Amino acid sequence: MAGLRDTWRKYREWFYSLVSNDIGIDLGTANTLVYVKGRGIVINEPSIVAVNQKTGAVVAVGASAKEMLGRTPAHIVAVQPVVDGVISDFEITSEMLGYLIGKAQAGHTKLLGPRVAVGVPSGITSVEIRAVRDAARAAGAREVHIIEEPMAAAIGIELPIHEPRGNMVIDIGGGTTDVGVISLGGLVNSKNIRIAGDRFNRDIIAHLRNESKILIGEKTAEEVKIAIATVSPSRERSEYAIRGRDLVTGLPREILVTDNEIRNAIGHSIEELVESIKGVLESTPPEIVADIMGRGIHLAGGGALIRGIPEFLSDALGVPVVVAQDPMTAVVRGTGVILDDIDFYDHAILPGEDDLVPTE
Repeated sequence: MAGLRDTWRKYREWFYSLVSNDIGIDLGTANTLVYVKGRGIVINEPSIVAVNQKTGAVVAVGASAKEMLGRTPAHIVAVQPVVDGVISDFEITSEMLGYLIGKAQAGHTKLLGPRVAVGVPSGITSVEIRAVRDAARAAGAREVHIIEEPMAAAIGIELPIHEPRGNMVIDIGGGTTDVGVISLGGLVNSKNIRIAGDRFNRDIIAHLRNESKILIGEKTAEEVKIAIATVSPSRERSEYAIRGRDLVTGLPREILVTDNEIRNAIGHSIEELVESIKGVLESTPPEIVADIMGRGIHLAGGGALIRGIPEFLSDALGVPVVVAQDPMTAVVRGTGVILDDIDFYDHAILPGEDDLVPTE
């Protein structure tokens, strides 16, 4: 009987692969990544939509919308439909997902709508989960599976999540940092912390406004962060030229900022983040903490690329910390792995009406 069920499952998967695409999505506050089975990661675009307020029409999505930030006429606004990892504007999110799913399938559209797996922050509410499902359905998905981001990241970086030993993942994204402790295929402990890349950008803007009396936008702050942000004192000074508006004269002005200035700007937020991570370790069972000390903590997300952050966290937590290979794509790669064998990873998927009945 078991052999018959396995045969039926394989036949079912084969049939659906002919008539429907499998698509994994990392729906992030800053960027949305899309994976298509058989083709890999095909989209990595900013989670931004430009909307005409007069007509309600979507003017641009993704990279083209981001280019409009701070440069649009009054009636066109750039909207981030995902805030702190959750949907803040349902209709705009549906429009964005519809555009991205359509773009991902361009030239590869099949008879049925795609089966979609979406990574979401850990600990989001049932209402927020329903909003993600409904937005994906409205964008054309025939079936939607929801996976918490720490779990998806762990699977994406090939951690042995089904073993009876603890693994810890920290995913530092744009809107939130997700901390997950995983054992036996499930999350033993997790926390969603609203300190991440966007908070660091705001810190940089505030610091330059207060200390240098110059006003810059989010896009410039992001560029500064990527170029020279560090969390540890640097032996070799790095500088970056920025342009903004002088708050005294009101005229354009260019200044040089240093890596140590940016370290000071984001320092308080980094310390808050460390304290929150310590709280997760303190509430984790001691046997699993012992496993984590032996195996280390794995960093994913764009924030993992900030200079010095693994060493800083390791010193603060007393645990080895390593950056995952290609950390920015860990979550979306994990959704793809799950779609490849959805029965095997059934326990990693949040319960819902769309979930496939696992093979007995």
